[in-house]
Formats: sequence, C-alpha cells, structure tokens
Amino acid sequence: MKLKPLADRVIIKQVAAEETTKSGIILSSSAQEKPQVFEVIEVGPGGMVDGNEVTMVVKKGDRVITGKYSGTEVKVDGEELTIVRQSDILAIVE
Repeated sequence: MKLKPLADRVIIKQVAAEETTKSGIILSSSAQEKPQVFEVIEVGPGGMVDGNEVTMVVKKGDRVITGKYSGTEVKVDGEELTIVRQSDILAIVE
C-alpha cells in the first residue's frame, strides 16, 4: 500500500537511533534515545489550506526535525510512519 499526502501534509519516517556513542561505547536498545530527526518519505501538493496559499518547502529525501508530539503515527506494511503538516516541521537538517 502507498500513502499519498493531501494539501500541506508530509509523510516522515524516523531515522534509526545511534547504536554507539562518539567515544565508541555500544548502547543497548533500552539506552538508545529516540532521535527527533526524520526522513521525508512523501510530500503533499500544497495549495490552498485554511484560506491561505501554501507552497511546499520540504521535498522527498530531506531530513527534518519536528516537534516532539507532532503528527499522527500510522503503520503501513509493517513500517511506522508519521503524517505531519509542513508547519509542524521545525527545521531541515543539512
């Protein structure tokens, strides 16, 4: 199944957590912090949203940071994805 976001929605997937620290210590899965960096999987077309013209700035493949509790989590074909509005994205990681 494939999801296609509508209007100003963006589908994102969480980037895998680091398994080792910068000093080389291997972390158990319970000690790993969930990163707040996501990869953009699919982007909606933008357009008129709530009476305002929205131009999509993010694109497929971008890495972004969102608010901690933003979006709606969905599971598609065993993969955990999150759907957020473009305005919920705080920054693009370069």
